[in-house]
Amino acid sequence: MGDLQQQVIEAHGGLERFRRFSSLTAKLHQFGILWDLKGRPDTLTHADVRVNLRQQEVSHGPFHPTLNRSRYTPDEVTIETPDGDVIERLSRPRESFAGFAMKTPWSEAQLAYFAGYTMWTYLSSPFILAQPGVVATEIAPWSEQGETWRRLRVTFPASIATHSREQTFHIGPDGLIRRHDYEVEIQGNNAAARYLLDPVTVEGIVLPSRFRVYPRNPDGTPAPEPLIVGVDLSDYHFA
Repeated sequence: MGDLQQQVIEAHGGLERFRRFSSLTAKLHQFGILWDLKGRPDTLTHADVRVNLRQQEVSHGPFHPTLNRSRYTPDEVTIETPDGDVIERLSRPRESFAGFAMKTPWSEAQLAYFAGYTMWTYLSSPFILAQPGVVATEIAPWSEQGETWRRLRVTFPASIATHSREQTFHIGPDGLIRRHDYEVEIQGNNAAARYLLDPVTVEGIVLPSRFRVYPRNPDGTPAPEPLIVGVDLSDYHFA
């Protein structure tokens, strides 16, 4: 593991501490233009998320206006009633997004796929950098917000469902992730910059309490608007 990889993992609490836990739950308040574009403006505005930290399994709920929940894995997504009855199933979910663009609407199961892999990536970072097959290389630094951020260009293996194979993490002088760049393959490869804000420490692990995602310009700068996705997180709990 490279020096910067190690530094960022240690700054967020360390791999040994993170691996003591098997799951992470949180409450979400989500907003931004994406949900309207996808025809799901209220479905997960206020939701709970449970992330399996040892394999790619995520659950979101309730799916407003019902009490239904999702079960996400990279190979299959289901929407289930509170009693566990499956009302929608999507196998090989990533294939269902072929030809999709930013404004293409999603089914509930497609929303669950996007929300599932997204939150698994976000809430497993930066510890995801220690996953088998993940390759991280330090690239030229970036200046923003009066700081110089070191950067890791990360290549993910096909076994990990995430936004894109290549992503870039911007790391502040304190070792915390400031910004995370990627292209969203399942909606036309739109380039995005996600900002990680207002960190909190839970069980010795540093987590952001806010995400803000903006379009990313060809020169790497963020566009000031529109806000694609905003997420406020609270009530973190490790188990």
